[in-house]
Amino acid sequence: MGIGLTEEHRALAASVSGLAERGLGYAAPAAHGLPGLAVPEELGGQGFGVLELCVALEALGERRAGGPLLPTALAATAAAWTGRCPELVAGLAGGSLTAAVGLAGRVLGESGADLFLLPVEGRGWALLDRADVAAEPVEGIDLDRVVCTARALAVPEERVLGEAPVRELAAVLLGAESCGLAAWAVDTAARYAKVREQFGRPIGQFQGVKHRVAAAFVALEQARAAVWDAARALDADARRTPASPPWSRTHDGGVLGAEARLAAGVAAVLAPDAAVRCAADAIQVLGGIGYTFEHDAHRYYRRALSDRMLAGDSGEWAETVLSLALAGVRRAMDPDLPAEAEPLRRELRAVAAELAAADPRTRLARLAREGWIMPHLPPPWGRGASPLEQVLIHQELPDRPNLGIGAWAVPSIVRYGTREQQERFIPKTFTGEIVWCQLFSEPGAGSDLAGLSTKATRVEGGWSITGQKVWTSLAQHAHWGICLARTSPGKPKHEGITYFLVDMSAPGVTVRPLREINGEEIFNEVFLDDVFVPDDLVVGEVDQGWRVARDTLSHERVALGDTWGPGSRHTDMVRLLGELEEVRPAHRESAGRLWAEGQAISALGLRVTLSQLAGADSGPASSVRKLLGMRHAQAVSELCWSVAPTSRYWSRMILTTRAYTIGGGTTEVQLNIIAERALGLPRDP
Repeated sequence: MGIGLTEEHRALAASVSGLAERGLGYAAPAAHGLPGLAVPEELGGQGFGVLELCVALEALGERRAGGPLLPTALAATAAAWTGRCPELVAGLAGGSLTAAVGLAGRVLGESGADLFLLPVEGRGWALLDRADVAAEPVEGIDLDRVVCTARALAVPEERVLGEAPVRELAAVLLGAESCGLAAWAVDTAARYAKVREQFGRPIGQFQGVKHRVAAAFVALEQARAAVWDAARALDADARRTPASPPWSRTHDGGVLGAEARLAAGVAAVLAPDAAVRCAADAIQVLGGIGYTFEHDAHRYYRRALSDRMLAGDSGEWAETVLSLALAGVRRAMDPDLPAEAEPLRRELRAVAAELAAADPRTRLARLAREGWIMPHLPPPWGRGASPLEQVLIHQELPDRPNLGIGAWAVPSIVRYGTREQQERFIPKTFTGEIVWCQLFSEPGAGSDLAGLSTKATRVEGGWSITGQKVWTSLAQHAHWGICLARTSPGKPKHEGITYFLVDMSAPGVTVRPLREINGEEIFNEVFLDDVFVPDDLVVGEVDQGWRVARDTLSHERVALGDTWGPGSRHTDMVRLLGELEEVRPAHRESAGRLWAEGQAISALGLRVTLSQLAGADSGPASSVRKLLGMRHAQAVSELCWSVAPTSRYWSRMILTTRAYTIGGGTTEVQLNIIAERALGLPRDP
């Protein structure tokens, strides 16, 4: 999945890639109007937006296209933003003029460009003719795109653009190209790791290589989400009229709404760094050949370094991001819904009003009876809600009960259970009368769940289960447990397993709480000593429990919201920092980077939701989001505790979040899954 999510965006990327592959130079993209993709039609452009331009630049980045396209598109878009110099904008958009743009002490573009977009002290930006500029080429690290130095000799008043979001636009467009560079690097490393053999097997089978490539892919997906969201924010800002508040002055004198500035800053923090990291990792995986001119990897690394320099210091961008966040700026992450959503929204609001007026017991009973608690399930347990309906229900009926492990158990009972099992367990689970735990993990079978040794032996009328489970959350409070046990030890590892429903009060069930590092007792050991389970509590077929377990573990409704851990989000971090009298500079930069990461994770969640709303497969985005979110929660807690070490709350959270990268699949297992399923790397033997 690239920056663009829609069929139209994928078609645009494919078309642009085709142009680049044919090696037609700047003339072909110029003739197709690519420099003016984000320029309004009345100014001679294509009338699309920054998002479409980013889609094109990502595709060109994968081919490491050089030439004047990026600086010309940047100059055309920035100048169009101000409404000044329309004739020049039309020339840039149509490809008859080229431009160079002053960024980070260098000028992106050729010294012989037709126009130069340069900052002018006290006057914002100016779009100057070549004759009004002293420009000299300079040697850069990028071998395929030139940079130069330039200073204005004369600044005609009619060429002054004034305030324009040049640096924000540059950061986002360079970020889009960075995503393309990173995508090439990840793909190249993965393809090489599949075929390059050492020690008798493909190097992609070694976990060190596998994790390196998977981690690079995670960085790429995070960067794509950040650039995608920033492009959307800039497009939304461009649609506002200048009279619409709140226009505000950026750090460099440009005019841009605060939310768009925040999103652009997030892209600037994440995307260029991701490209450098991915290109460096590709060289590492390629080994010696990657370090030579015999392979193109060094050229992608050079371009990534150059783009990062031109985008501006990421530490300064992190400071900008934090300052905006501390000022209360927030990036909305609600999906844009079609017009047909409104009738249902009105119905849901009427239901919400009725429920709000009812007493708690009546409200809960109605939520359960009418299928509102898990609306994606088929009737009568849910409402068979479409992805769009699920989003609306989440928005309009947010205060529905959290079922905990019950939210995993119920869908599997619905899919594989008998009618009697469904009627016995589901209604009471919805009303909270039944609390569930998960009896899956064992001392010798954690992430390797199919390696379990708990046995179920056939007895009269049912089964006798003996074994030990561990890491069972809230088992001391649960009424029932979903349990896996081996019923046919002679069968292969993933066969001969059966899925049981176990009464936690049955004779032979012993629960021993485990005290965790934060002093709490959430996890438990559970000992099963000849626990009788009748035949009518087997879910699905005997010996086919692995299929049911996979359904339990993989079942996901539409991705909703942007939370990934209690009390360990970027918004909690900023709330704490806002209460302090002073925050050290090092902490400020770290906090800005963490805010950028958190906002990008939220954007990843929105991308998953939008893909599901469109009926498309969201691919590995959910796994990537989980992996990023768990590590991010730990980093937030560590920073918050470091600035407030006497806080009891953050002293608890820095310990609590240690479990986040272990429970539900360790970080290492998640990286394996991403590497094997998303990148096709070979499985471990």
